[in-house]
Amino acid sequence: MSLFFKLFLLHITMAAAAQLRPDFYSQTCPNAEFIVRDVMVKALIREPRSVASVMRLQFHDCLVNGCDASVLLDDTPTIPGEKQALSNINSLRSFEVIDEIKEALEKVCPGLVSCADITIMAARDAVALTGGPDWKVRLGRLDSLSPWLEESNEIMPSPRSNASYLIDLFKKFNLSVEDLVALSGTHSIGQARCFSIMFRLYNQSGTGQPDPAIEPKYREKLKMLCPTNVDQNVTGDLDATPRVFDNQYFKDLVAGRGFLNSDQTLYTFTQTRNFVKLFSKDQSEFFKALVNGMLKLGDLQNNQPGEIRSNCRVVNNRGIKSLTLGGHHEWKRS
Repeated sequence: MSLFFKLFLLHITMAAAAQLRPDFYSQTCPNAEFIVRDVMVKALIREPRSVASVMRLQFHDCLVNGCDASVLLDDTPTIPGEKQALSNINSLRSFEVIDEIKEALEKVCPGLVSCADITIMAARDAVALTGGPDWKVRLGRLDSLSPWLEESNEIMPSPRSNASYLIDLFKKFNLSVEDLVALSGTHSIGQARCFSIMFRLYNQSGTGQPDPAIEPKYREKLKMLCPTNVDQNVTGDLDATPRVFDNQYFKDLVAGRGFLNSDQTLYTFTQTRNFVKLFSKDQSEFFKALVNGMLKLGDLQNNQPGEIRSNCRVVNNRGIKSLTLGGHHEWKRS
């Protein structure tokens, strides 16, 4: 990793989060959080999987240059977006739910609520609406002026990642081992593609054999879902209760029924195993650690210029907005 990139990570993790606060829109758009949750409820009813997909956006956004909605930007004729990153292409989805939220907010509070804050609120609501904890999110972010494709490819972990690699990655962002295990617990809801597990089933570590950590009956179930000739975009449940946010994910890991390699390795690796065991036995401890981890993840920022996009998929064709201490926005000309 280059010295520049190391300094870049340090800059993100040390950027002051003091300007973020739960009441940021209390005067300018007091119904912002209600509007976000209302759209998320409708999305959940329409397609339960969609809220899990929305929740994933926070992780994929915040780990790359801070929480700035860069992951939401579409490609342009000259600049490819982060949606083309190796960890995102054919994987991230439900961007239309963010579009619906933004449209609803623009009708009531035009130009006031950032797409970055929408992503944070929607991720929280995805957890709360499916049975998980609810919490006060800190708000006041700006939207980036460009995507970070190269950075996304360098930072975002693969489904093949093991716990040792993930611990080192999270440490760069001042996220602890407990944060890693708790945030991995967001796989309590949702699905993943056969593409992400083919190597586990048929060629783990180049052996030509399946991952020995997979419980035999579960392995046979996965092979039926993902035979060698499968369309690798076919999806499977990340845990046994994919529509309910609970601690079943951790119970499955203890039993050898983790869908992704990056999941199961949390139990086979000694530094993370005790947290997996704890969370599998005590859901309240998992929920408490999850909230703390989500808040820390949401605090990742950078001090670069930003704006409040009117459309989360494209950068505005006008000045750049920046935050002031009063919780309002003022224009800076680009």
